[in-house]
Amino acid sequence: MKTHSNSFYGVVVSDKADKTVIVEREYATYLKKYERSLRSNSRIPAHNPPCIAAKEGDRVKIAGTRRLSKTKSFAVIEKF
Repeated sequence: MKTHSNSFYGVVVSDKADKTVIVEREYATYLKKYERSLRSNSRIPAHNPPCIAAKEGDRVKIAGTRRLSKTKSFAVIEKF
């Protein structure tokens, strides 16, 4: 599979839509002014191919692809 951007690890928090999962990833950003790290998370809609069929609670790896719909530009490539 050809990727268009970075790949991320995250947890599937929703699998209600057809062939789509919502993956939540947590990351830290450093705030120079306060000399502290800030923990944040982002929710990324990703294509869930039938051969992988990730369910809610699964740890997955997602990678960027061509835009598949208005919101989807990532696809699940691995399930752990």
